[in-house]
Amino acid sequence: MMIAEEQHSGLLAHVPPGVKLAALFGLSLLLFLVRAPAGLGALAALVGLAALLLSPRSVAQWLRAWPLLFTIAVVVLWTTFAESPGAALVALLRLGTLSLFATLVTTTTTIGQFIDTITRMARPLERLGLANAGDIGLAIGLVIRFIPEVRARYGAIADAHRARGLSMRLSTLVVPMVIGTLQSADDIAAAIDARSIRSENPRKKEG
Repeated sequence: MMIAEEQHSGLLAHVPPGVKLAALFGLSLLLFLVRAPAGLGALAALVGLAALLLSPRSVAQWLRAWPLLFTIAVVVLWTTFAESPGAALVALLRLGTLSLFATLVTTTTTIGQFIDTITRMARPLERLGLANAGDIGLAIGLVIRFIPEVRARYGAIADAHRARGLSMRLSTLVVPMVIGTLQSADDIAAAIDARSIRSENPRKKEG
């Protein structure tokens, strides 16, 4: 099995991954520096408009990410009771805007681009002997690769249950998800070994 690469199109697909990651980092700082709900609302509106115009598919994927949206809702509800509705609104605007922009970045960047970019960013750590840059890039790339796959697998199992008129139960959900994910992991590991993607530890090379 080959490691699948999603086909990305649109204007943002041609923007270098490093630029998009830097923009994501900058936006995260800005969102937590701005405290006024009006300012956060303006940022949220800009990000939402940009996402709709540049990549509607990103918005659709963000709306389908129910575990993420559920987590945001829980944080907002907790903040409402623990602090105030105003603080909850701030939390909602910050988390919603940041998660939407992160989805915009991930849906317009291939896994290979993520791996290459993270690997280059980790080179200083490798030169200091603290880590293997290739391993860091590969690990982050695989995490990004598996998150949407697990979500898609859950959707396929849920559709199969509905088609058969069966109710969703933990026992009929967890087992096929675990088996399918382990099979995918085994296939990807075999592809990595066949391609010699994972480099040796630099310390071992020196020895």
